[in-house]
Amino acid sequence: MTNMAQTKVPMPEQAPDVRNRNFEEVALGYTADLAMEEATRCLHCKNSPCVSGCPVNVQIPDFIALIAAGDFAGAYAKIRETSALPAVCGRVCPQESQCEGKCVRGIKGEPVAIGRLERFAADWQMQQPPVDAQPPVSNGIRVAVIGAGPSGLTCAGDLARLGYEVTIFEAFHTAGGVLVYGIPEFRLPKEIVRREIEGLKAMGVKIQTDMVIGKVLSVDEIIEMGYRAVFIGSGAGLPQFLGIPGEGAVGVYSANEFLTRINLMKAYLDGYDTPIKRSRAVAVVGGGNVAMDAARSAKRLGAEQVYIVYRRSEAEMPARKEEVHHAKEEGIEFRLLNNPKRILADENGRVCGMECVEMELGEPDASGRRRPVEKPGSEFVLDVDSVILAVGTSPNPLIRSTTPGIEANRRGCLVVDESMQTTKPGVYAGGDAVTGAATVILAMGAGKTAAASIDAYLQQNN
Repeated sequence: MTNMAQTKVPMPEQAPDVRNRNFEEVALGYTADLAMEEATRCLHCKNSPCVSGCPVNVQIPDFIALIAAGDFAGAYAKIRETSALPAVCGRVCPQESQCEGKCVRGIKGEPVAIGRLERFAADWQMQQPPVDAQPPVSNGIRVAVIGAGPSGLTCAGDLARLGYEVTIFEAFHTAGGVLVYGIPEFRLPKEIVRREIEGLKAMGVKIQTDMVIGKVLSVDEIIEMGYRAVFIGSGAGLPQFLGIPGEGAVGVYSANEFLTRINLMKAYLDGYDTPIKRSRAVAVVGGGNVAMDAARSAKRLGAEQVYIVYRRSEAEMPARKEEVHHAKEEGIEFRLLNNPKRILADENGRVCGMECVEMELGEPDASGRRRPVEKPGSEFVLDVDSVILAVGTSPNPLIRSTTPGIEANRRGCLVVDESMQTTKPGVYAGGDAVTGAATVILAMGAGKTAAASIDAYLQQNN
């Protein structure tokens, strides 16, 4: 019988005044009973609008029906038919603007908690005894993937299922890309990422770390090694800055640097000597998910006061509503319609404040959001001793500058056609390297499209 409750079954989570002092996962996940209860809210619409909102085409009503029936193994298997990283997607995908945003139940109440149910199925599977996986029979064709982030991992997994011999070349010492260096432990435990990657290795995917392509090897050298196609999923890890006075002061971080020190270099653990400042008061400039992650991490490192400084209103914030809600619960103060003008430094060159100006919203800009304009005479100084800039990233130019025949647009993003092929034959690209900084699931969708295109290309040119 369909459960016609207007609201989702609540997800158990740590109390705000407890979790803002630790890096353990905030949301604790559904129990089997809670998952089955939520699964019965699905109407199993004939045209499945939720599936059209999923970039990797997960058959959502099918896996939810299996959960409702108590067949959790079947639900996980159904998700894995199209998604390489279900435990990741269930935690960090912006479901509210994708699958859940198209759920019919959302018209007169809350949509079905698709993300929570996907997470439940994946977590349940991880708790079962491991099964020895047999890699698919090899077709003898080698394909290289550059970057072990969500786009590269998805592309590699799909190609491995088709029998290709896939090697991933990863610049860092650990695979996972933004999943390990950018998203904090309290949102995405690194053990979850490790387990997902081990599943790909079990299918025969090889991963070579510390391979900075463009330095250690070029794309052309990879092709000369016998790889018949290459997928570039190198992400967008180059931080952007504001260009205001004082950005070189001690205590100013890009969000990428700050989160990498915490997440990948374990600065939050006492057993590691990764240098990071324990601040009294922190200003995080930006309004996206990265800004929320940085602010909430700074709070957990012991900052007494953490501000989100954003030049528009909350309605224009690109961050997920859940992340904004959690940040507010944890004591983050939002300074909306404020914009930094300069960072102040003391005689030792250390941050001692940030001068800001109040803003008001004018006419819409090219993005459709109302353009913020300064209110004359509204300048004030925010008392902080650290500033974290979370104002965007762009692709690193290393690969495009060392690969003849590959083109990029004015933003430094690689140019691809509908099949995700670059301007260099046999070389494909996807994820943030093509779009600029975007979501994990969109990067995965690009990796999936590229894998199908690479397969078609190699079949034609075999």
